[in-house]
Amino acid sequence: MKYVLFDVSPEIFKWDEMLFGEHHWTFMWETMVRSIIMFIVVLVSLRILGKRGVRQLSVFELVVIIALGSAAGDPMFYKEVGLIPVAMVFLVVISLYYLVTYWVGKSKKFEQLVEGKPICLIEEGAFSIENFKKEPMAHDEFFAELRQKNVSHLGQVQTAIIETSGEISVFYYPDEEVKYGLPIMPGTFVEKTKSIDEGGHYACTFCGETYKLGPTQTFTCKECGKHSWVKAINDKRVS
Repeated sequence: MKYVLFDVSPEIFKWDEMLFGEHHWTFMWETMVRSIIMFIVVLVSLRILGKRGVRQLSVFELVVIIALGSAAGDPMFYKEVGLIPVAMVFLVVISLYYLVTYWVGKSKKFEQLVEGKPICLIEEGAFSIENFKKEPMAHDEFFAELRQKNVSHLGQVQTAIIETSGEISVFYYPDEEVKYGLPIMPGTFVEKTKSIDEGGHYACTFCGETYKLGPTQTFTCKECGKHSWVKAINDKRVS
C-alpha cells in the first residue's frame, strides 16, 4: 500500500495562481500603471497636507495619513477597485482634514479634543506622578528619550513636557544649579536597595524625589510612599 503525504499535482499546487492570483499575467501592466497613478496621488495629497515629519504629526494627522495609505493600497493590485472611487476617498479625507484644521484654529476645546494637550512629566527634577500615569509610556522608554538628549540623571532637568506630537521637550537647569537626581543610565536600577547602609543623597526609583539620608534600615518616600532607593548623582550635563 502506498501513502501520499503531499499531493503536488498541477491541480492542487498551481503556480500561476500563486504568482498572479486570480488575474491573467497581463494584468501586471495594469498594476504598474495603477501603482504609478496612486503614487502620484499620494505624493500630491501629502504635499497639500504639509511638510511635517512623522514624529511631528498629531494623532489626528496620523489618522489622516493612515486613511490615505489604506485607500491607496487596494487599487494598486485589486482589479475590481476603480480609481475614481479612490480619488473620491482622497477628496473627502483631505476636505475633512481642512475642515477639522479650521475648527481646531477656532476652538481651543475642540483642539484639545482632537489633538490632546501637552503634559508635564518632570517638574524640578522629579516625576509629576499624576501626569505620568496619564501617558502609556514606560519609565525605560522615557529614560531612553532623555538619554538621547544627553541627560544622565533627573537633577539636570527642570521641566520635561510630552507634546501632542509625542515629542519630548526638555528644559535644563544651568550647570551651577544642577541638583542631585535619579540616575537614568542603563543598569542603574540593578543597584537599588530598600535599606540605606551608607549616608548620602538618594533618589526614589519610582518618582525620582531625592533626599539626603543617614544610615537607616528603611525610609519611605514622602511623595509616593515607596521605599526603593538608588544613590543620586549631581553630574553636570555634557552637551
